[in-house]
Amino acid sequence: MKELLLIGAGYMGTPYLTAAERLGVRVTVVESALHRDRLAPQADRFILTEGTAEEDWAAAATAAAYSCEPDGVLGFAEPQVIAAALVQDALDVPGPSLHAAVVSRNKALQRGCFATAGLCQPKYLIVPDVESGVSWARNRYPVIAKPLHSSGSAGVVQVLDEPTLVAVLQSRLPQEKVLLEEFLVGAEYSWEALVRGGEVIFENVTAKETTGPPDFVELAHVGGARMSGADMFTINSLGRGVVAAMRMQTGIVHLEFRMTADGPAIVEVAVRTPGDYIMDVIALTHRFDPYAALIAMALDLPVALPSTATPGAHGASWFPQFPAGRVARVNGLDALRTQPWVADVKLKVRAGETITPYSSSAQRVGHVLFQAPDLDELTAAMELARSTLTVELVDEPPPSEPAIGLSASVSPSSSRAG
Repeated sequence: MKELLLIGAGYMGTPYLTAAERLGVRVTVVESALHRDRLAPQADRFILTEGTAEEDWAAAATAAAYSCEPDGVLGFAEPQVIAAALVQDALDVPGPSLHAAVVSRNKALQRGCFATAGLCQPKYLIVPDVESGVSWARNRYPVIAKPLHSSGSAGVVQVLDEPTLVAVLQSRLPQEKVLLEEFLVGAEYSWEALVRGGEVIFENVTAKETTGPPDFVELAHVGGARMSGADMFTINSLGRGVVAAMRMQTGIVHLEFRMTADGPAIVEVAVRTPGDYIMDVIALTHRFDPYAALIAMALDLPVALPSTATPGAHGASWFPQFPAGRVARVNGLDALRTQPWVADVKLKVRAGETITPYSSSAQRVGHVLFQAPDLDELTAAMELARSTLTVELVDEPPPSEPAIGLSASVSPSSSRAG
């Protein structure tokens, strides 16, 4: 029986455990105490990490690898990417490659890597000091300011003018590095690809809906996006260029891009499980199990892929955005569950709790998954859901106490990758 070492699983990684059971694969899970009670019963072995920094994950993963001698290794979310790559390299088992893992974890390294490869991306500056950042941005507003290490749109903000930029840079420098980028104009998408031995064996384009400026928190993802043949060619070419530039070997690539007037341009890339239930969206759209496919690739087993590149349906994830305030009543939840194209609904906001304005994906209050036979039916189902699921607010100003969806301490493995 093959054994998989799964480093991290969070809230969205349980389908790996389900797929492993179906494949007859033993799983050792490395996770924090936050997820022990929920994940331990599904795992063959559960190993606790003492902290959630990258160094903690690496130490726990290395110890786990020595004790269970796995046949394959998967890292789940951003904080586990380097840990998984180190163990994959040490054991000489399939993985993205140390080069791809390191580049994916640092947005400035991505910019340098893709610039060298001549790939389309925004102009940028790794800000050495406030004065240099202000000088670079002076004729480029709006610009995007972002941390080098983050996910779920955390810390990413659009800046419209110099006084705001000065304030942003002064609040972050020198405690953390800041990346400034030109703002790309165009619709947001992502390209998900399964890569084996450096070769792309499956690809999907996901359309995105966000809150827009200044924070661009993602609100919906639609699989099998409707694109022209010419656009698909340029998108796939850009994706393959990213795979080559990163020296990506085996695993999943999640490339976020904007479709500008000049074609697709890179926003950022990750080599781990995409968040926001995008894996589930892919499964619903292409009618196969991407979790099982990634396990098979990690264990160097045959991979079951869709029989055709054409989507068999269209899946989507939607994260309801409600007005900020104290909730008096939630309407339409039961009715939403009975809609024919709704595959799953989870809502964590209740009467008496407070909703805050969204500035990152950690503040979401629930999700809905859809599957429909075509994009028109899917669009209609999502519009009906938006009008069905609503909240009524108490007629009073929101209090200053901690609110639903807002947490000063969020488990990294439960966050979006993006």
